[in-house]
Amino acid sequence: MEILGSIDKDACSTWLEINLDNLRHNIHELESLTQKPIMLVVKANSYGLGLVDISKAAEQAGVAWLGVARIEEALALRVAGVKCNILVLGYAPPKRLYDAILADIALTVYDREVGEAYCSEAKAVHGKIRIHVKTDTGMGRLGFFPSEVADFLRWAKAQRQLKVEALITHFACADDPSQPSTRLQIDEFNQLLVKLETEGLKPGMIHASNSSGTLNFPEARYDLTRCGISAFGIQPSVTTPIPDTFKPVVEWKTHLISSKILPPGHGVSYGYSYHTKKAERIGVIAIGYADGFRRRTGNYALVCGKRVPVVGNVCMDQCMVNLDTVPEAKIGEEVVLIGKQNGEAIKVEELAQDWGTITYEVICGLADRVPRFFIDSSSKNGKTSK
Repeated sequence: MEILGSIDKDACSTWLEINLDNLRHNIHELESLTQKPIMLVVKANSYGLGLVDISKAAEQAGVAWLGVARIEEALALRVAGVKCNILVLGYAPPKRLYDAILADIALTVYDREVGEAYCSEAKAVHGKIRIHVKTDTGMGRLGFFPSEVADFLRWAKAQRQLKVEALITHFACADDPSQPSTRLQIDEFNQLLVKLETEGLKPGMIHASNSSGTLNFPEARYDLTRCGISAFGIQPSVTTPIPDTFKPVVEWKTHLISSKILPPGHGVSYGYSYHTKKAERIGVIAIGYADGFRRRTGNYALVCGKRVPVVGNVCMDQCMVNLDTVPEAKIGEEVVLIGKQNGEAIKVEELAQDWGTITYEVICGLADRVPRFFIDSSSKNGKTSK
């Protein structure tokens, strides 16, 4: 959704404020912490925050790589003028090989058949594709078993159409450092690296750690770290906090659009799951489950710097709040779903816990129809909007 001009909260029903200055700050903090280059993972529309604007800000901050899930995301970045290294972390259809070669995009190979298909397509267009070879050290998802890697690398290095750039793996439980499985995966990966080094097959770059692995297992930072959610100032899990120096990148806001007194015993919203217990001041805010606000009991929002409960079922485009504790609230008042207001705050981590999910799902679930406003001191007026 395109919004013209600089940020104008009064022009929108609900919106996201995304602070690109804080993003760049967090990237530099990660680089300082790890002393390694960063691959910023921007898959899923940069976890819901805006693929192109986030990626351009990250490139400006000096990230070495951008990681995406799909070739379509990578090509969109190239069309937008992003020039840094891009890796497709998931599957790319072989029919897109020519596009990947032309756009200088690296692909992940995790299966011999996939590698052969890429090689065949590259040969047909007289091109060469950059690949990162993935090994499954315990995730049980994509990747060669460690025992298969050496044979594949021998074959791949003999193919003129393939340029092997890296060996990679992915951790299943890095967000919980008390789990022994991550160190078992690291041990298995390291044993493989020793074997490949001995046989002269070790690729020039090694990477394994996502945000959780980067924060919890310094020994697994290797040559590059693949950070996503931590760079957005959000902790990956309850057991993996981010450093205090990191800054939040996203705030989610809306407006109070109605306010009235309902008599005792009055039903509120679809299904009348809530009835007023006395005469209550009930407000309506312009946010609903179509925007990504979960349809559940127990939600809350910040109005005039105070937490107010959401009452009744969340509707598609609106929901109701009890305003008895904020009699000063007026129609048009700014309401915060994620972020700070007058010293009070609602964090993504808190919503994730309340919704019984993970922080990733909260922000990835923010709907496309919600405008994203980008706060950026490097732009002409300090703010951009999309």
